Amino acid sequence: MSALMIARIRVKDPAKFREYLARTQQVAAPYGAELLFRGKLDKALTGEARDHELAVVVRFPSVESLDGWYGSEAYRPLVALRDEGAEMVMTSYAMAA
Repeated sequence: MSALMIARIRVKDPAKFREYLARTQQVAAPYGAELLFRGKLDKALTGEARDHELAVVVRFPSVESLDGWYGSEAYRPLVALRDEGAEMVMTSYAMAA
């Protein structure tokens, strides 16, 4: 069963955030990651949009592969770069069959 990683993002440092995105895509590729969407917030249809201005949706072949990427030795060094470049809320979803 596929899994989605959905990130809501507020960029703090555009240069660091671009570097984080480029390096993360390289690290996630061996786990079967496929970028489905990256875009800017248009408006909140319900509730509050808060301060998150971007969203990213990445599909992985399984929850296990998503967890493998997120917990990997290759991704761990990127966490500091992520936190310097942006404030993020990252969530994982198992896709229903």
